[in-house]
Amino acid sequence: MTDQLEDGYDVVVIGGGAAGLNGAMMLARSRRSVAVVDAGAPRNAPADGVHGLLGHDGTPPAELLERGRSEVRRYGGRVVTGEVNALARDGHGFAVTLADGRSTRARRLLVTTGLVDVLPEVPGVRERWGRDVLHCPYCHGWEVRDRAVAILATGPQSVHQALLFRQLTDDVVFVTHSLSPDDEQAEQLAARGIRVVDGPAASLEITDDRLVGVRLDDDAVIGCDVVVVASRMVARAGFLDDIGLRAVEHPSGTGEHVPADPTGRTDVPGVWVAGNVTDLSAQVGTAAAQGALAGAQINADLVVEETVRAVEARRGGHVHQAGATDPAEFWEGFYGPGRKPWSGRPNQVLVDELTQRPAPVGRALDLGCGAGADAIWLAQQGWAVTGVDISSAALTHAASEADAAGVAERIEWLQRDLDGGFPDDAWDLVAAAYLHSPVEFEREKVLRQAASAVAPGGTLIVIGHQSPPSWHADPPTHLNFPRAEDVLASLDLDGWTVERAEPLEFEVTSPEGIPGTRTDNVVRLRRPVRVGG
Repeated sequence: MTDQLEDGYDVVVIGGGAAGLNGAMMLARSRRSVAVVDAGAPRNAPADGVHGLLGHDGTPPAELLERGRSEVRRYGGRVVTGEVNALARDGHGFAVTLADGRSTRARRLLVTTGLVDVLPEVPGVRERWGRDVLHCPYCHGWEVRDRAVAILATGPQSVHQALLFRQLTDDVVFVTHSLSPDDEQAEQLAARGIRVVDGPAASLEITDDRLVGVRLDDDAVIGCDVVVVASRMVARAGFLDDIGLRAVEHPSGTGEHVPADPTGRTDVPGVWVAGNVTDLSAQVGTAAAQGALAGAQINADLVVEETVRAVEARRGGHVHQAGATDPAEFWEGFYGPGRKPWSGRPNQVLVDELTQRPAPVGRALDLGCGAGADAIWLAQQGWAVTGVDISSAALTHAASEADAAGVAERIEWLQRDLDGGFPDDAWDLVAAAYLHSPVEFEREKVLRQAASAVAPGGTLIVIGHQSPPSWHADPPTHLNFPRAEDVLASLDLDGWTVERAEPLEFEVTSPEGIPGTRTDNVVRLRRPVRVGG
């Protein structure tokens, strides 16, 4: 049974083993739309039963997975048969494409594709894998207790395997197929009564569909009932390359995995992993637990994103068109009771500009000063500052911050709608940092007035956004994003010196953790000492 793949989900889970299904169930129980895409090739398919899983010990793997699929569907999740072969960034989420051409979108991804066991090229090994060619004492050890076991040394964990299987049977032989024990390991094997036989294996001996021994290159046969190999475990992760996520060598040297933090979060924002794709040694119970943890973390991450958006909407994000609301009303609400939409830090671009290229200290005008961080910083540098803003709530916050910073006597606060009444005076520095507004505002007119307010020999600094962040799928069309040259073109600069006019690129991260860039610009102008010449 397979469900229909719909156009979009909160989460797409890639891989339908224990980790993926348990993660999907956690998400579905949190009322998330979730689809599990599964290719139907579980690693443990050859095994007779799942072991070490409380309440389900001995359950055939196919039966356990069918129960899991039913549980996911019980809570509204979808389970889709298919193989994901391509991923791509798509706005705030991901485009997911299946090998048969079907596609969907997801806000988050949980990757639980497991691993592939790369087995030694010894005739008979692959054919008997999961039957009497084994690798894990905890998955299969009880079932082969007291039987003759040959360890085919093929990896860094082979000696460890031999010691673990020795706990289950007295009859263990260590065959140095492609790896010989060092002196310390040889002593350990000898101390535990494990015989070491040199020589690579040529094939497995099978009689009446039963393993009876290992034939060596010299034609000698080592009798045994069970062969144990250490496969090289390689995460199924090739399809992740396009989003910048790759499997790397595991620290144990036993294979390749996709690294993640303890919750399953990877270095790629929006992508989690669980189970054998990240933890090569995870058994079914461990993988299921990792899936549950990752599912819970993804739900929490989405809750944070949705809460941020809800807060933004409550603070005025409902404004979509210039002129849709009164500017004074908007900004009073923005800085209103119980809200603190500012960091308390001055704009770093302004700080860098005046630190790296100091201007003679005098009188400064801070336009659209908001909660006053720039004005306070200027006062701390010795400037006598006038801070202007349309919002009385903002100026109340600013005055309180200035008092706490000990510079209240150096700052005058003016409530003014710059569109309708520009301060009548002259200043040695006029700063307009990020003077943008989601409501009606004649920015070019205000900047021309700002230039007129610069005293002879004084400085005008205009800092603004030149583009929205690169991860912004639907940038607001009502906001202006002028280039530095647009700012220059809007001003009458006869006789002025352009000291700087250039874009600045920043690395930024969205509330959802998506990395990207944003381009701002800075324009710095110096007025001639003699106005008009």
